[in-house]
Amino acid sequence: MSVSLILIVIMGVLFACGVYAILERSLTRVLIGFLLLGNAANLFLLVVIGEPGIAPFFGSGEPEEMSDPLPMALTLTAIVITFAVSAFLLALIYRSWQLGQADTVTDDEADLAVRDRGAAEEDMIDDETEIEDTDDDATTDFVGLDTAPITVLGSRDISGLQDDAPVNLPEASSRRSRRTDTTERGDDG
Repeated sequence: MSVSLILIVIMGVLFACGVYAILERSLTRVLIGFLLLGNAANLFLLVVIGEPGIAPFFGSGEPEEMSDPLPMALTLTAIVITFAVSAFLLALIYRSWQLGQADTVTDDEADLAVRDRGAAEEDMIDDETEIEDTDDDATTDFVGLDTAPITVLGSRDISGLQDDAPVNLPEASSRRSRRTDTTERGDDG
């Protein structure tokens, strides 16, 4: 049995309708869109399974005759995830209906401010982002060895440690400064 073209077309239509419904402002339509996407994902996994075969149990037959168990497991997982998110969306819709007698999502003040923002303000925000991008190297939390949260220990730091792994050692000046810092603190090593 080959994969039916009808299944692939139905899957595409379900994906398209699901995405369209999720982009609506009504939470009920978002729920319906999510259910359509879940069913389209299940159809996709049904198409991926391919040829039907015998149950994939050890000793029930040759491996070539068995069905692939991975798409079946993914289908069960998709069903559970769709059910859980649908239950959450139903609770969200119910709470929205209790509070406002409507299930549509309205714009708040921040959304309206973003919509009314002009081109000059957008350019100013872009300039701030460029400044932040240029300072990325200098704005890390841990710049030197003194402030780093992880100290790399070697065989010269602990006498019983055998250090035979290949490593990239830091420059000699930073090793000397680390050694002098530990002797100034009074660490015994």
